[in-house]
Amino acid sequence: MLEEKYEEFLKILAILQKDADLADIFWEETEGTNIICENKRLEKVICGQDKGIGLRILKNGKTSYGFTNDLSFKGLVELAQYLSQEKEGITVGDIKRNVAAWPQVKYSPLTVPLSQKVDFVQRADRVAWSKSPFIKQVKVIYREKIRRFKVLSSLNGLSEETQIRVVFLVQVVGEKNGILQTGYEPWGASKGLEIFEEKSPEEIAEIATDRALKMLKAAPAPSGTMPVVLSSEAGGTMIHEAIGHGLEADLAHEGLSVYANKIGQQVASPLITVVDDPTLKGHYGHYIYDDEGTPAQRVVLIENGILKTYLYNNEYALKAGVFSNGHGRRQSYRHKPIPRMGNTFIAPGKDSPEEIIKSVEKGLLVRKMGGGQVNTINGDFVFEATEAYLLEKGQIGEPVRGATLVGNGPKILQSIAMVGNDLQFGFGTCGKDAQHAPVSDGQPTLLIPEIIVGGTSIQS
Repeated sequence: MLEEKYEEFLKILAILQKDADLADIFWEETEGTNIICENKRLEKVICGQDKGIGLRILKNGKTSYGFTNDLSFKGLVELAQYLSQEKEGITVGDIKRNVAAWPQVKYSPLTVPLSQKVDFVQRADRVAWSKSPFIKQVKVIYREKIRRFKVLSSLNGLSEETQIRVVFLVQVVGEKNGILQTGYEPWGASKGLEIFEEKSPEEIAEIATDRALKMLKAAPAPSGTMPVVLSSEAGGTMIHEAIGHGLEADLAHEGLSVYANKIGQQVASPLITVVDDPTLKGHYGHYIYDDEGTPAQRVVLIENGILKTYLYNNEYALKAGVFSNGHGRRQSYRHKPIPRMGNTFIAPGKDSPEEIIKSVEKGLLVRKMGGGQVNTINGDFVFEATEAYLLEKGQIGEPVRGATLVGNGPKILQSIAMVGNDLQFGFGTCGKDAQHAPVSDGQPTLLIPEIIVGGTSIQS
């Protein structure tokens, strides 16, 4: 639509731009499918579309933002005039145009019948239930989203992109002797349904189910201060939550980050380099232009332990007197863009995972992380380990359940003693300021020499 009525949108941008530091128009159209199977029943099959426009003005450090489903020229002019209090437009000069070539997908969700997507879900459900009589609950979710957006900006011109993402996840609850344990395995990417050529619905269900059953047999985790090895398979949950959010420019600018005012300072071990790179194709946090039309960029946030920069959108880049590094993201046209992560990870080091494990006389290996809580102001965190094992004399021992990791992000970063050469990624949907954004996070195997592990005294 924006392209079809390009001249009209230039007039709207002109109204917004009058005396503003920056103005933009964000047009978005999405379509998607959500399928949920729970307890052997197909609970939901939802297919939907949405379309709308958001208008924004940045002026003197303040943001005015409005959105509408009324896509008529008259309705948009009225919204622009309301936001800017400007009754007449001005002339906008030549606008450059940037069109993103999204990586080609093999099987677009738009070309695959709904019945086949339902079949994926039901196949996984059957496998999970068939594994053991101790399985008490199974939930399988398939989700796809095709997102087309265009941004007409007084700073970046016209940028447009089409994004495709597919997610499949299985959650299994097992029960034995009154003990409940959950196994969870997500799979997804910025790709089409070819993700199931890499890992089938049955394989995803088996991993989730085996994890739940394994933890049912596990002894209670020990508690106390000990060495912990975070496997690269654990995903980058801790990196994302305990470190990544604190490096977003809005939190740093507002003094809500433990990393505020520390550019150029040593904030981590010299072994640690932290990067956010939304240009990594296929990863769930991939994009070519951010939601302000700024090209995505690989950003080195921490280099050899030294804090280099933050993740900026245009708003906070203007406040800081720098340029945006392409991390202005929004959930939809209903939301203004804010600084967000894309694909965030600790760069791989030189140590092999085997060498790291062998270096531990007695401790814990965490192979899968769960949820947790983080205080970005001081960096304190608590995270659940959903799959963990004892480490004894450099060997992987028995599985344990109920472990939590308690610590402080900056202190843990400073203490990391070994960094593996085996970078792996996890993915998810990140929540911030009542907005959700697709992200990936990753890490190699890491040795934390000392961290508090919270366990349980309950005996199986």
